[in-house]
Amino acid sequence: MSGLLVGAVFGAVFVIVNAQGPLNPVAVGLLRAAACLAAAGVFVMWLISARKGRSAEGAGRSMFGRGYVIVVAAEAILLFGGIQVLTAWERPVESNVAWVALVVGAHFIALGPIWKEWGIAVPGVVLTLLGVAGLVLASTTAVGWVPLVSGVLSGVVLLTGSVAFGWRGLADLQRRNA
Repeated sequence: MSGLLVGAVFGAVFVIVNAQGPLNPVAVGLLRAAACLAAAGVFVMWLISARKGRSAEGAGRSMFGRGYVIVVAAEAILLFGGIQVLTAWERPVESNVAWVALVVGAHFIALGPIWKEWGIAVPGVVLTLLGVAGLVLASTTAVGWVPLVSGVLSGVVLLTGSVAFGWRGLADLQRRNA
């Protein structure tokens, strides 16, 4: 559940930061509010899960072992290094969010086999594709839509996945405790 909470927080940040023009201001407000509600929902699921002792389920293995550390270190290097390269190449600033989506998606794909949790690859592939789409858009006159495509939609994917997996996890916990 802690991983889902992290995903929900980052998903909400993706939406809040990137929901902007050319979207209608009402749509921006609704997207931001929905993102905050979804993240709050995952937080509530996390609290319920913690109270019901779900943390004992994964006690035999650490999700944050050596493989995780290597993937996250590579992610940090790629994120910051890639943004520097994009800046040096004088790419539009909107390219940065596309790059972030691509790298975050790739990090989920890499964590799938490490965590032996193949479901995490699904949002990883979607985020990677949204990042690629944004990088392509950044080279066109549609550059203003990159924050929506690579930022908002990536945030929606993270939030949707976090809510869905969290709900499923609580349902499983409820069945075990019944």
